[in-house]
Parts: sequence; structure tokens; C-alpha cells
Amino acid sequence: MRVLVVEDERLMADSIAEGLRRLAMAVDVCYDGGAALERVGVHDYDVVVLDRDLPVAHGDDVCAAVLEAGGETRVLMLTAAAEVEDRVMGLGLGADDYLTKPFAFAELVARVQALARRARPALPPVLRRAGVVLDLPRHQVARDGRFVQLSRKEFAVLEVLMKAEGTVVTAEDLLEKAWDEHADPFTNAVRVAVMTLRRKLGEPGLIETVPGAGYRFA
Repeated sequence: MRVLVVEDERLMADSIAEGLRRLAMAVDVCYDGGAALERVGVHDYDVVVLDRDLPVAHGDDVCAAVLEAGGETRVLMLTAAAEVEDRVMGLGLGADDYLTKPFAFAELVARVQALARRARPALPPVLRRAGVVLDLPRHQVARDGRFVQLSRKEFAVLEVLMKAEGTVVTAEDLLEKAWDEHADPFTNAVRVAVMTLRRKLGEPGLIETVPGAGYRFA
């Protein structure tokens, strides 16, 4: 899952981002609406966590830009304004959900995960394929009943591969979905992550390299 956090209170923005990263989400952060407009024009996000009252460009303009792009990105709007009229206006602009400040981080996570499920074709929270069970809510992986300890990045790569349901996933797609914007497109990070994931999952191998195309989960 790839998320954009747009919040001008830097401490809050960074705290939200770090909390989401601990759940194996790829997270980019912007501190003003102008930077957010640039990001949503370049990257395909599953969810944008969007403060409404932003400098440079208002959160309403960012929300409108996401809507005009016509993709599957969902918007969770954050605001200190708790009045019904404010919530109605935010939803009327195209936001998919609305959360008032202050909020519990656990609730924010639950809302982000719910929106992400709506952003893509519905998939169960527990993925099963070739003896591998990937439990998204519990952030656990097992193969043939054996618990497999994965890093956050390995977990994210496995999630992308399993959700592809046997189709080929390019290295570029893995970078887009499992890494944030600071990932170097020329790095061998994807190859290394797939290599260690193969080793941890064990034999027989489940991740196939398709020459010139990418990777496919058995």
C-alpha cells in the first residue's frame, strides 16, 4: 500500500508517516498543498491522508486534483473543524472519509486500511496461495504452518506479489508500491528484497523471475 500524508504540522505528519511505515506501508510526506499537488500528479497512491487547512495550496484544491485525475486514489481528510457543515463540505468536495483532530492513531490506521480496500478490487484480509498465508491485520506470514519472520519491506513485496494472483509484477511496480519516493530507481533494492524473501520462504521456490518482465508468485 502506498500512502501520501499531507500535513503542515511537521511533527504530526512525521509521526503519522512513521506509524504507517511500521505497518509495511510505503509513505511519502508533504508539508504544504503545493508539494502535494506535484506528488499526486506523479505517483499512484492508494490513499492520501490530507489536512484541509494547508499553506501554498488549500487541501480542498488537492482533493479536487485527486478527483480530477480519475484514478482509484482515496482521500482521508483531516481537520480541526468538527462542525457538521465542515464535514459535509469536505465530503462534498470528493473526500472519501473525514477524521477530526485530535484523533486516535488506531482509528486513522483503520480508516486508511478500509479506504485502501475500496481503492482496489476487493481482496480478503488474509491471502492464501501455494501454502503461504499472509495475514494483513496481524502482519504475519506462514508457509505450510511454519511462521516466517519478514522485514517490513519483505512483507510489502510479498503482499504485492500475492495480490497479483499469478500475474507478472515488474520491478518498477514493486518500487512504486512497496517503496517511497526516496527509492533510487537504479538501485538493486528490489532484487535484494526478492532474494531474501525467497530464502526465508524456503524450498520449493515460489517466486519466479520472468526474464525481461519481472517477478511472479507461484
